[in-house]
Amino acid sequence: MGRKRRAFTDKFKAKVAIEAIKGIKTLNELASAYQVHPNQISDWKKQLLSNVPELFASGKKRQVKTAEELTAPLYEEIGRLKMDVKWLEKKL
Repeated sequence: MGRKRRAFTDKFKAKVAIEAIKGIKTLNELASAYQVHPNQISDWKKQLLSNVPELFASGKKRQVKTAEELTAPLYEEIGRLKMDVKWLEKKL
């Protein structure tokens, strides 16, 4: 029978990857301290470094999205008001 795979939380992975990036301890020291294979720590470190730019870019995307969300109802209101003005002009 095979061994059951261990599942690590995202917090744990981030903690270990940050420790690896700091470089205070070697991968082997971290592996023995956290009971994880050094290759796994190396993979987590690569994932962290490759996704860091997205962390900072996501704030800009949110701001643009909220600006669009704010303007969409205003344009709808302008359209409704224009229709009301045209209707009132016809009635007069």
